[in-house]
Amino acid sequence: MEAFNHLLIQVDNFLWGSVLVIALVGTGLFLTIRLKFIQLRGLKQGFQITRGAYDRPEDTGDLSHFQALSAALSATVGVGNIAGVAIAIQQGGPGALFWMWVTAAVGMATKFTCCTLAVKYRDVHADGSVSGGPMYYIAKGLGWKKLAITFALLASLASLGVGNMAQAGELARALSALIGRQWLVPPGLDLVRFCIGVGVAVMVGLVIIGGIRRIGKVASRLVPFMSAFYILAALTIILYHFDRIPQALLLIFHDAFTGTAAVGGFLGSAFIYTMRMGVARGLFSNESGMGSAPIAHATAKTPYPIREGYVALLGPFIDTIIICSMTGLVIILTRVWTGDSSAGGAELTALAFNQGLAGIHGLAETAQVGRWLVAIGVMLFAYSTAISWSYYGDRSVSYLFGLRAVLPYRWVFCVFLVIGATIQIDLVWNLCDIMNGCMALPNLVALLFLSGVVARDLAEYNQKIPEFERALN
Repeated sequence: MEAFNHLLIQVDNFLWGSVLVIALVGTGLFLTIRLKFIQLRGLKQGFQITRGAYDRPEDTGDLSHFQALSAALSATVGVGNIAGVAIAIQQGGPGALFWMWVTAAVGMATKFTCCTLAVKYRDVHADGSVSGGPMYYIAKGLGWKKLAITFALLASLASLGVGNMAQAGELARALSALIGRQWLVPPGLDLVRFCIGVGVAVMVGLVIIGGIRRIGKVASRLVPFMSAFYILAALTIILYHFDRIPQALLLIFHDAFTGTAAVGGFLGSAFIYTMRMGVARGLFSNESGMGSAPIAHATAKTPYPIREGYVALLGPFIDTIIICSMTGLVIILTRVWTGDSSAGGAELTALAFNQGLAGIHGLAETAQVGRWLVAIGVMLFAYSTAISWSYYGDRSVSYLFGLRAVLPYRWVFCVFLVIGATIQIDLVWNLCDIMNGCMALPNLVALLFLSGVVARDLAEYNQKIPEFERALN
């Protein structure tokens, strides 16, 4: 297993050394310029559409704009917001948070583009249901069937990594650390983590059997609650350490371009590694450019593809600019990232929350309130991500093999949740980074070639839709 993990690290280093950093940030910058900074001009429109201003039940699609965004956010707001940020800062220093922001900022234009294309080129079935995503706009928009099949294959594999094993693994690690014991029966198998994996698999299975409509309903209720719950807990700590915020921000911006010197238990990080960790964890968190979110946004009830693009660009803003920033600031303000603790991922975030709340009231430390809050957050985030990623996977599998393959895939998905809960978490993260990168590359190529289509559709939408309906500045 160690030899396999070493091989994964080498592949990961090659992909994320420069190839994907340049591809992701470069594509986002190109689309930002070509669409005239749509992430700034379209933010207000996105919120208005999401509130249901233009919802019509008779429109083609499966979900409302809000449900489609919730389903997509359900997948993106996952353990990457808790564990991924901690790993980025622990390995790349505070400057990694800045590069997560950059990935999100340019990623908003990327998300607008791919989700607009997903609605434009989606398939409408005889029963009124729809299917869409990068495999459809690659095949129908570019005529590149082989690349579409390649993307669908990579997406189906990635769904078992980033949307499955990583979620189950961090959830199992957080809960088992809270329980504070291991039951190795038989030798080598942690029974606590195995039972957690089985429990997650059963809970996920009960939802995904109902397809996208049930996923959309669950996500539209779960996402607002879990996001508000986590943000409120983080804000409490941030406001308590208000006097440290200027120093923390200075550290983030300074280290983003210089790297981070060794301090305490932190061994230091070079500039390029800081950037790499920020971009990699940013992609894991907001999925901009990966091509996963368009599969959910393609189901939106709308006659205008551009309209769903406006909704989609809210995803990276909510996921990374808001929620990941909460996690990052708590870790930096409480200074746990400089410690000698062996804790990593969600455990480091739990340590930060525990220390942050302990400063407010001694009872919080005695009762381990911070650890419980993070454990609950990981549980909600991991669960919501798994149910949405199962849909991404079954759409990819059905594109490759037809609807007959969906039910077997769902069983496999649940089995991998148990596997992810029990195997070495470092191996899972390395595997996910590789899967994410391989999935993103064909999608980024398609976005560059189809960007002109989106630019023309955006110009046409702005000209033809009445001013009172667009409500743009």
